[in-house]
Amino acid sequence: MSDQLSPRSEQILKFLLRTGTATIEEILSVAGSSAPSIRRDLARLENRGLIRRTHGGATLVEPLLYEPFRFDSSFLAREQRCAAEKRRIGLAAAELVQANETVGLSAGTTTTYVGRSLRHRGDLKVITNAINIGMELCNQPGIKTYLTGGTTPWAWTFSLTGHAALSFLNDVYIDRLFLSVTGLDPERGVTTLETEEALVYRKMLKQSKQVIVVADSSKVGRVGQAFLCPLSDIHYIITDTGVPAEALLPYERVGIRTIRA
Repeated sequence: MSDQLSPRSEQILKFLLRTGTATIEEILSVAGSSAPSIRRDLARLENRGLIRRTHGGATLVEPLLYEPFRFDSSFLAREQRCAAEKRRIGLAAAELVQANETVGLSAGTTTTYVGRSLRHRGDLKVITNAINIGMELCNQPGIKTYLTGGTTPWAWTFSLTGHAALSFLNDVYIDRLFLSVTGLDPERGVTTLETEEALVYRKMLKQSKQVIVVADSSKVGRVGQAFLCPLSDIHYIITDTGVPAEALLPYERVGIRTIRA
């Protein structure tokens, strides 16, 4: 059986990636066809572990693989902060990815949404230092997932850092790297929270043909404590419509393409 979704199934999934949940009527208005055909598409998507059918509709599966984190308030706050914006950013980022590419995903909640927007795709390789992204992609037949290895530098993190991660990255090349960051500033460049992460991200960046920063509007104009790279290393910024278009002009003036999702 082919790993590829039909065009209509892919259209349904993209709609759910944008909305999170939908009724049969809403899906019909987007995808057309008949209700029985839509229900068959939903059954196929459910069998792939991509959605869950509900009474009268469907909801996107956002994997609950993090049982020890489920009742941790700080983790839940990070996951739920700007969730709708991150979902849109993830979809826009996934649209840049072509078949047979090797995609890099740094650790982070926004890159987690990028990974979720790629779960239905085929003929992809994904390289990540994020344990949770590796878990979310490992059951998808069309994606070959590589974890860098390494150590978790502080409690309650999915980010792998250290010598093992850096050594792994020496031997790979990445077509498109998606970076989740703490801050993005016209003067200070791209920043993250921890120096250990910054070292790994710089190595990922060095091994990549194209670098795409994915950052919700709360990160734009902000500066984190660990410098990651100058703006000259970035090709794209994908953010949300909470950022005024004029606030992106300083980045566009130095040749960065911007997308407001």
